[in-house]
Amino acid sequence: MLINMIIMLYACSGTRKLAPDQKLYTGFTIEVKSADNLSKKERKSITKLAGSVINMRPNKTVLGMRPKLWLYISAGENPKSKFEKWIQKKGEPPVLLSQINPNIISDVIDAQLFNIGIFDAQTSFSISSKQHTAQVTYTCDVRPSYIVSEYNDSISDKNLSHLIAQIKSESLIKPGESYSLSKLSDERARIDTYLKNNGFFFFSPEYLNFVADTFSKGRRVQLTLKLKDSIPTRALKAFYINHVYIDQSFSLNTDENKLIHDTIHFDSAVFFGQKEDMDIRPKVILGSVFITKGDLYSRKNHNTTLNRLMSMGNFKFVQVKFTQVDSSKTALLNATILMTPLPKHNFRTEVDIVSKSNNYTGPKLDLSFRNRNALGGAELLQFNVEGTFEAQLGGTNKNLYSYSINPKLELYFPRFLLPFKTKTDGLYTPKTRLSLSFKFLKMVNYYNMHTLEVIYGYRWKTEMSKEHELNPISISLSQFSNQSDEFLALIASNPYLKQSYEEQFIAGGSYAFTYNEQVFPYKKNQFYFHPTVEIAGNSISLIKLLGGKTISPENPSSVAGSVYSQFARFSLDGRSYYNLNTKSVLVSRALIGLAVPYGNTNTLPYSKQFFAGGPNGLRAFHINSVGPGNYNQALDSSDFLQLGGDVKVEANIEYRFNIISYLKGALFLDVGNVWELKSNPAKVGTPFGFSSFVSEVAVGAGAGIRIDLSFFVLRFDLAMPLRKPWLDPNQRWVINSINLGSSSWRRENLLLNIAIGYPF
Repeated sequence: MLINMIIMLYACSGTRKLAPDQKLYTGFTIEVKSADNLSKKERKSITKLAGSVINMRPNKTVLGMRPKLWLYISAGENPKSKFEKWIQKKGEPPVLLSQINPNIISDVIDAQLFNIGIFDAQTSFSISSKQHTAQVTYTCDVRPSYIVSEYNDSISDKNLSHLIAQIKSESLIKPGESYSLSKLSDERARIDTYLKNNGFFFFSPEYLNFVADTFSKGRRVQLTLKLKDSIPTRALKAFYINHVYIDQSFSLNTDENKLIHDTIHFDSAVFFGQKEDMDIRPKVILGSVFITKGDLYSRKNHNTTLNRLMSMGNFKFVQVKFTQVDSSKTALLNATILMTPLPKHNFRTEVDIVSKSNNYTGPKLDLSFRNRNALGGAELLQFNVEGTFEAQLGGTNKNLYSYSINPKLELYFPRFLLPFKTKTDGLYTPKTRLSLSFKFLKMVNYYNMHTLEVIYGYRWKTEMSKEHELNPISISLSQFSNQSDEFLALIASNPYLKQSYEEQFIAGGSYAFTYNEQVFPYKKNQFYFHPTVEIAGNSISLIKLLGGKTISPENPSSVAGSVYSQFARFSLDGRSYYNLNTKSVLVSRALIGLAVPYGNTNTLPYSKQFFAGGPNGLRAFHINSVGPGNYNQALDSSDFLQLGGDVKVEANIEYRFNIISYLKGALFLDVGNVWELKSNPAKVGTPFGFSSFVSEVAVGAGAGIRIDLSFFVLRFDLAMPLRKPWLDPNQRWVINSINLGSSSWRRENLLLNIAIGYPF
């Protein structure tokens, strides 16, 4: 048997069918040799840089074998059958030593070392051969890099010299630092950006040269910035904007040079077309145009105009074309802004099947209508109607079902609507949102709930990765009707739950900030940070107090016939996406939430409580079923009346990897729970305590399969509990009781979550 294994390993090594004069390339090593005492960090940096220039990689190995190479060779050089061709396609052609040119690679390594200031590097190579394989060792003989001793500029053009001198203090090149070609390139780009923002439209960083004088003593280099000898005359001129032409109905299929337009003048711009034919009012368009007649050309204003017009949401494409104007005096540019509009109206229908981890399943219908220019000022009017029907297919309430209908009307203005003027010259168009929604929910045989909500707020981005949302007005009113005797009996046994289901009026405001580095796809470690703050009831309480009313939860005041809520709520969602390689990522998330009812109420509204359990959190537990504290909600006779908490702590870690094509996998671990700040009247669950909360967390783990089509992700996560906080303290870890072979254990512990999109 041992002999057979040796023969198989030898066959899978992929070297058996090589020609006698062929040697398989097995890789390279880098050795750094220096007469000077280089630090460990310097050696590591040189080794990494030298290795980065070697693109040819050896055949992949698995435990010393090369199965892909073996597949390729087994198919033969000219496979004929479909099976042989398939095998060759799944394989990997041999990487031979003859394909490697160590002489050229050595020169490329020296060139790369030159770019970091090691001007006198000498790289040699040696080849270590065996019977069928060979490895190359590159030895880099180096000395310390040259240090920039001085950096000056000698610009022959006075206008350019004056401008460059203004930003000299911000230079990326610092005396005392190592010479770096990449820094020289970045410095040229920095200067070019500044010049373009000051009118030099035709300037290019290629027109700047660095002259280096080296001194062997002390290994110093003196840098001087100069202009190239031959530069186009127009590159040395600062251009002003002459005319600004705007076409908001441009078609990509139309040659604008052959089209004669009617024009109207508005402020300092010229619009193509008749005013009555323009979809968006010229004043609104000019609010996002920062290219103005008479101004110096500015690349910043150019880019801001493009971003602002695109972020309005009304145009498919936006481009700005500049043409030079013949003039014997001032250098002038005409700017033509061409915008291709999106369809004004859009109607969408979406049908889903919703499956929750508490056995509630049913269809969901979402109808959406959009008008991208509702009032002639690029306002987005969006009307959504969402309808759901859910029934429990199993469990103690398998005959219970519910249905809801939720119409929602939203109007977005592409600007701040404020009682005072504010300057908004950022890259992104700010939005003002007015939202009106109504939700009717009928839980058959239990109750009807009506919720009316009004929100007025603002959304804006300061950078690509930073977004703000401020809602100074957020009002909602929830009322219950047709409450059955059975429902009243259920909540009567728990005063805390009863208060959560009382009619409540919520009036307050909220602020949310989002920092998301996932917009930078090439960043190895991407962070996401999302804090939210919400405060409600303070203004009403102040008015009541000024009117001589006493505020207390024992005798709460009302608004519109309903008790108004008073609370402060904070939550923080932090995530890290660590890209191990192009096909796998390690994701971690931490959730912290704290809500404090005070003043007029001592209980949070049900919609503002924190919950744990479900497909986007603790996946080994039913939705909203964990906590508060050590409480077991499975003991309740009705699992739709879940208890929430005032405090939430949750952490997740998930390893995501590619399986094949659009099929992806995941391994995950979820930890967390919710707690109340103080004991509730029904003595349900333990309150939060800094010394005890760690011992009351729930823990679950599992694996998932995801069908990721980019625009749509269908997720299947199978999870099981590892720790159940409602058990006795010494019995909460249930790892030892795992019994995958037992059908009863699987039925009670394995939970399949089916969801759309990633959990985080």
